[in-house]
Amino acid sequence: MMFCRMPGQRLSIRDNAAVGRFHGVSASNGQAISEKHSGSIVRKESGCWHWFQRACPCCVRRQSSSNDVSGDVDGVAPGDVEKERPTPPTLNGDTELDELTLAVRSVDLLSEKSDQNKTEHHTDQYSSDQLIIRRGQTFQIELDLSRPFNPNTDKLHLEMKTGSLPQVSKKTHIIIPLVDELQDERWEAKMVEQKDNRVRLSVNSPVTAVIGKYKLTITTQNLKTGETTTHDHDKDIYMLFNPWCEEDTVYMEGEKELKEYVLNDTGRIYYGTEKQIGARTWNFGQFDEGILEACLFVLDNSDVPPSGRGDPVSVVRVISAMINSPDDLGVLEGNWSGDYAGGTSPTAWSGSVEILRQYHRERGTPVKYGQCWVFSGVTTTVLRCLGIPTRSVTNFQSAHDTDVSLTTDVYLDENMEPINHLNSDSVWNFHVWNDCWMARPDLPPGLGGWQAVDSTPQETSYGTFRCGPASLAAIRSGQVYLKFDTPFVFAEVNSDKIYWQRNLDGTFKQIHSDKKAVGHCISTKAVGSDERVDITHLYKYPEGSEEERIAVETACRYGSKPNVYSSPIADDVQVEVKMEGEGPRMGGDAQLKIVVKNSSSQPRRTTLHSQVAVMYYTGVLKDTVKKDTLNVELNPQEEKTLDWVLPYTQYQDQLVDQAALMLTLSGRVTETQQVLANQTSFRLRTPDLHIESIGEAYVGKETSAKITFTNPLPCTLRDVVIRVEGLGLRDLHPIKVGDVGKHANVTVTEHFVPLIAGKRKLVASLDCRQLSQVHGVTDIDVHESQ
Repeated sequence: MMFCRMPGQRLSIRDNAAVGRFHGVSASNGQAISEKHSGSIVRKESGCWHWFQRACPCCVRRQSSSNDVSGDVDGVAPGDVEKERPTPPTLNGDTELDELTLAVRSVDLLSEKSDQNKTEHHTDQYSSDQLIIRRGQTFQIELDLSRPFNPNTDKLHLEMKTGSLPQVSKKTHIIIPLVDELQDERWEAKMVEQKDNRVRLSVNSPVTAVIGKYKLTITTQNLKTGETTTHDHDKDIYMLFNPWCEEDTVYMEGEKELKEYVLNDTGRIYYGTEKQIGARTWNFGQFDEGILEACLFVLDNSDVPPSGRGDPVSVVRVISAMINSPDDLGVLEGNWSGDYAGGTSPTAWSGSVEILRQYHRERGTPVKYGQCWVFSGVTTTVLRCLGIPTRSVTNFQSAHDTDVSLTTDVYLDENMEPINHLNSDSVWNFHVWNDCWMARPDLPPGLGGWQAVDSTPQETSYGTFRCGPASLAAIRSGQVYLKFDTPFVFAEVNSDKIYWQRNLDGTFKQIHSDKKAVGHCISTKAVGSDERVDITHLYKYPEGSEEERIAVETACRYGSKPNVYSSPIADDVQVEVKMEGEGPRMGGDAQLKIVVKNSSSQPRRTTLHSQVAVMYYTGVLKDTVKKDTLNVELNPQEEKTLDWVLPYTQYQDQLVDQAALMLTLSGRVTETQQVLANQTSFRLRTPDLHIESIGEAYVGKETSAKITFTNPLPCTLRDVVIRVEGLGLRDLHPIKVGDVGKHANVTVTEHFVPLIAGKRKLVASLDCRQLSQVHGVTDIDVHESQ
């Protein structure tokens, strides 16, 4: 078996168990192959003839096809040339045999799915017949030689090259010697089995090896004659990061975690609002045919040379930049306009496979279009494919700080109305990014583990649209001075929302702060199940705790407004917005409740100004659809609940993607001049696509699934398309449904032929101008063919 030191294992990883059992030789392995494939031999004459030349040079004469010879031959005058060349003597015994130049006739990389290399390197799920291995772990290859290898007279070494200009100094041209015993942390090979002309080598790589695609060359040399041969193998070797290896910086403990964050090819991505969390299945598909090649193509398209691909921090930073397209023609073009002509609506994607295949197929043309969950899903695919443990993460009420203040600032005029052109900071209903797992030797101790990385293009980092990796431990403690992009991520999850009012002289004063407005219900898929798990505690201390306040104030001292916490303000009246159940549904009136509470021992009066606006999920407002003024009088310790209704007729023609709205409340308490401010986002829930498997499913046999949908709107949906896909079931297939009448039911039947046995997920999404974020999923148990 192959080895990598695991937790608790302190023995040498190069013990006798490294020798694998020798496989039987297939018929093709014993056949001679053409000179084209067998490598180039420096000396053209046979070993026997070469020996005879040295033993008896005076007897050596060249034979001509005719009896006419002109000119000197081997320094012998023409008249002295004999008409017949003497036959060289027959050589017997090992000594004479060793004079023959040793050549490699063929190479077996042992790269079948069931072979030892792929099973022990956890790469047997990749849909490829190439050798895919993980660094820091031995792998084995078999060589078919022209004769038996003799260690006394033969020398052999391997060379592996990656990139367009391999260099030994850059660790992209590797020379691998043949040694008696393998040692850790170096490239070397050991002969572990020999049978006639066939040998098996165990090859070791260091845990710092550059990842990527390598070319293999085998060179042999006769120590007595100096003659050499080279064999350039026609198949590539793919090297990945190794999270199973304790010495690799991406090492992760726990088989359940590795199975989830590296080997799971499907997952869940969360969206909506903190009170209306939705979930959709995403096909990561990191093992699908062509995806590994596509991921390496993404790296090749970047400005980072192959020599920089041994450090996961650098690789993650490159991928963060290359998944978006603004400055480097990366994988996805972002689009938040609502107009997706010429491309695919972001809500219509259900997986990464077709996106990466299209990008690779079109030689680096960005795919249209993506939004945050699409950027995150593709990032998860690429990093898992390369061997870095990764998960998609959703932050609800996610702040976008544009001025590095580490606060989310809301500016109001003298009449408490928002000043829109100044309100560049925004709070997204939700934002999806990624966590990836690695050590951080470039940071102080204790800051390894989960790192936040965000591929959605929001702000530039050192001139490029990218973000991270930022240590979650650093974010949690407010250490925003640590790289990379920690201030931006901190503001996303733990900034305070500060309200500023314009004075008559044009200056601004701080009138209110909301310390719990940002960073709620940070969510990811649970290990081993489709349940949602809340990981907010990894990003921030409990809201309002002393540790959390210290972290916020520590971070803000490094921001552009370090004195923001200098003035305390009255706070005995609170206002909040509540919704019942799962919240309003698309096609009906939106009903919310406004709760105002007086916690003082004195009566309080206030006038609340309310306005609701249609909003992109990014927090950018489109149009205001309703305004109200509410007069509220409160007795001491009284709490009042006010009903608030937005009729369907007022928003039906205004909605954009995600069907999100923002309700803004502002007011001032008459007795204390305390400012009341609250912003609540909510979405109108959309129906699901219901998918039902029809009959039993078997590998290689056609089966079916029924997909049903009900239009929730009192209007006709135009040009409806249902997109269906499933890893191991079928590639992406768009079904043109056409127009769907108001409140009408639609049923379509999808036929497909499963390719892989086991529990597979069939995913469908609806693509329609008037209705987005409609999708469904079902599990299909595929049996082996009978």
